[in-house]
Amino acid sequence: MSHAWTKEFWRGLPFIASSNDPASPNVLLGAPMDFSASFRPGSRFGPESIRQVSYNLEEYSLFVGKSLEDLSFYDAGDLQLPFGNVSRSLHLIEEAIRGCLERGQRTFTIGGDHLISWPCLKAYSQHFPQLTVVHIDAHADLRDDYMGEERSHATVIGNALRELPLKDVYQFAIRSATQREHDTAKRTRFFPFTFVEPLRTVLGEISGPVYITLDIDAVDPAYAPGVGTPESGGITPHDLFEGLKLLSAKNVVGFDLVEVAPAYDNAGITSALAAKLVRESLLMFGRQP
Repeated sequence: MSHAWTKEFWRGLPFIASSNDPASPNVLLGAPMDFSASFRPGSRFGPESIRQVSYNLEEYSLFVGKSLEDLSFYDAGDLQLPFGNVSRSLHLIEEAIRGCLERGQRTFTIGGDHLISWPCLKAYSQHFPQLTVVHIDAHADLRDDYMGEERSHATVIGNALRELPLKDVYQFAIRSATQREHDTAKRTRFFPFTFVEPLRTVLGEISGPVYITLDIDAVDPAYAPGVGTPESGGITPHDLFEGLKLLSAKNVVGFDLVEVAPAYDNAGITSALAAKLVRESLLMFGRQP
């Protein structure tokens, strides 16, 4: 599997302070792919931007009450993905995730557009029977296709519903969908516009292994303008942190964060939010040896 990683790692950043051991129980990796962007491209530069902004982060989280110094994790850098080759890139992402799972590792993947979640979900659903997916996003992503393309960031959750052996799909903070997607949402637990309050009502029924896929455009563009498809009326960063903390009581086995597009990110505030979300997620969902 080593052929899939970059040879140069992001030395000196807080994200790799705890371990240089590829066998660590938690692996952070970038998937710099934005080939299915439907409005503003550039999320392939998200992983690098998030790592750069992470210079500003302390290892300790006041919100979680833990430090990255106490968690063994490895930053594998970015996957080397052939620009423009969608099928090969998806294969390489799936191969990398599958290799981590076979070694008993938990993955934290940074995109890239939301299509990078598709190979992650494929690998996780095959490794964990009865996987539950928690999808936090401005968009339903339940289309059958987008402009004739069945593999798109607009179809990723629809693909998962149609093709993967999932137990449940919970969708939160959605505020954009076609009428057909809204009809398809009857097959999911669909909670539009908000996150924390509906999550509290269903938290007790969420069981088994859980995979969280987070599109940062779930957050209102006032707080996260640097995204490919901004949608007004979103949740606040505090809502997002609070909801993720509630989910930390569950068996979260994998996590991804997608759609940071630095070219549209005034003063780097979206990357700063994403970097903090990565840190908090590592601390909340990371597996101890």
